[in-house]
Amino acid sequence: MDKQLTWRALVIGLLGLLVITASSMYVALRMGALPWPTIFVTVVSMAALKHCKGSTIQEINCTHTIMSAGAMVAGGLAFTLPGLWMLDPESQIPLVSMVALTMVGVVLGTLFTSLFRKRLIEDEPLPYPMGVAACETLKAGMAGGRDAIVLFVALVLAALYTALRDGAGILPQVFVLFAGSATLAPLMLYNSPMALGIGAIIGPVLAGVWLLGMVLGHYLIVPVGLATGLFSDMVAATAFRTNLGIGLMIGTGLGVLVKAAFDLSKRLRNAKKSGRRLSRQAILAMGMAILSCIIVLAVCTEVSFFQGIVLVVGVFFATYLSSMLTGQTGVNPMEIFGMLVLLIIHLFFKNSLSASFTIAAVTAVACGLAGDVMNDLKSGYLLGADPRQQLIGEGIGGMVGAMVSVFALLAIKQAFGTFGTPELPAPQAAAVSAMAGGLKDAHAFAIGCIAGMLLFLAKVPTATLGLGVYLDTPISAIMGLGALVSFILNKTTGKKFGLEATGRYVGLVSSGFLGGEGVTGVLIALASMLH
Repeated sequence: MDKQLTWRALVIGLLGLLVITASSMYVALRMGALPWPTIFVTVVSMAALKHCKGSTIQEINCTHTIMSAGAMVAGGLAFTLPGLWMLDPESQIPLVSMVALTMVGVVLGTLFTSLFRKRLIEDEPLPYPMGVAACETLKAGMAGGRDAIVLFVALVLAALYTALRDGAGILPQVFVLFAGSATLAPLMLYNSPMALGIGAIIGPVLAGVWLLGMVLGHYLIVPVGLATGLFSDMVAATAFRTNLGIGLMIGTGLGVLVKAAFDLSKRLRNAKKSGRRLSRQAILAMGMAILSCIIVLAVCTEVSFFQGIVLVVGVFFATYLSSMLTGQTGVNPMEIFGMLVLLIIHLFFKNSLSASFTIAAVTAVACGLAGDVMNDLKSGYLLGADPRQQLIGEGIGGMVGAMVSVFALLAIKQAFGTFGTPELPAPQAAAVSAMAGGLKDAHAFAIGCIAGMLLFLAKVPTATLGLGVYLDTPISAIMGLGALVSFILNKTTGKKFGLEATGRYVGLVSSGFLGGEGVTGVLIALASMLH
């Protein structure tokens, strides 16, 4: 078998991981979204190793597996933990607690996905669109270096643009399209190459649903409710809108549970009938790892031993659902699973504020890493890679990414002061804070939950709809513009160059925009902190 997890793969992968993880933290906090870094790290790994002596496509694949591991760990933290400071700006969570909860999420995410790999990738098999795209990018890129050049140029341009906007203050943060009125929210666009790239990557369907949520929340429910007397004032209307959006996202998670419960039961029965068993050594090792995670949480955080047991069970089912949803759709709503597990544990225990956010963060980190692991394992399976070497690389990358994520979060907090602002909206973390700190409109939340579950079962991307309802207009509008630009390019240049080629270059430019603005944003944040 060709060499895969080599020393140079490990070194290059970890060097790239430092940058990707830090920039992903900034992207998640600023934009409230974190597209998969899979194609970006695939091209970077290929550019770094392609011309090295004796390099193989499996070695490059293992390199990008390591390099991407920290991005979704950062997303799990960014989508949950800042909510603690939104509720209580003076709250102090010890550094050792933050590192411990992140490490536990990484261990559980890697461990549980190793159990799901064969069933979801080989036996099903689920499509895992990002994993397939990474595989095709590697195969095509080995024949030429143009892809790497396109991505690098886009990255540099986005970095320069971001420096002019955030560093020099020459460019505006937002463009105002409509100033708003007493009942209508202003319509604004974030001046952001990164947001354009996100819109292009998620595509016109999801972006259209996102925009539909924005229109539904800001330009239908609020003004109509105010005009008819349903809401007493704008404060009540905003509370209804935001809690409805949160309910739609939570309802998506409930829909996933309902839809998957029967399948999971059937698969477990089939596994018993097939006679597939783990060795005693493997069971013992997994048991020791799980017990160690529970003890670490009990010692280093405010999560008790018995809460930790329930949390591990919740994380097991959440990572399964996360892996399955990622494989089916390419979407991984990790923070929704974090909120679901938090709500379940709330039924049995009275949690402190810190414990609540620890539970949500552990779950989100595990689910985020699970989605990344499964995409990488899908790519490796198609390329004939050794999954054991990939899992070892992913585990190492996840551990290093956990440390980087914690310090990046603290650095950005120190630089910007707080979260939930126009500069760092962190909308998913705000949704988690609503779960932990109490809902402002329980009726809107209940309506959203029921509607979200029913719409998801009707195959509507309800989490995206809920995000549009919940978020303010600047982010949603720029996402829609990015998707529109991508759609137009595909329709026009796709006829001349081919849809596959056009789509690949749109994806590369979009990934470059994400990387350029994300990295520059982190550098500016660190410079502000040191200054």
